[in-house]
Amino acid sequence: MKLLRVLVLIALPFSCLAGSGCPLLEKVVNKTIDPQVSMDEYQNLVRPYCIPFTDSEEAMGQLKQCFLSQSNETLSNAAKLPDMIYESKFCAMF
Repeated sequence: MKLLRVLVLIALPFSCLAGSGCPLLEKVVNKTIDPQVSMDEYQNLVRPYCIPFTDSEEAMGQLKQCFLSQSNETLSNAAKLPDMIYESKFCAMF
């Protein structure tokens, strides 16, 4: 258990250092928020990362549809959220 805590504490600065630290995650988040990305394009993007069940693809489609039904102002605020998290006082220590 102590080893797990140490590994989490070591990994935390890397996740706060440059955005999420995972360009693939950032790409998926940006494509999820972008209203110009079609449902088919989005599902093709996330398909390799989903568990190979039809429920996973359906859930990702519902997530994208949720963002497609939002106003541009809401989408703009959602796009700012990751940066706000990475620049928060919890990540500022690193």
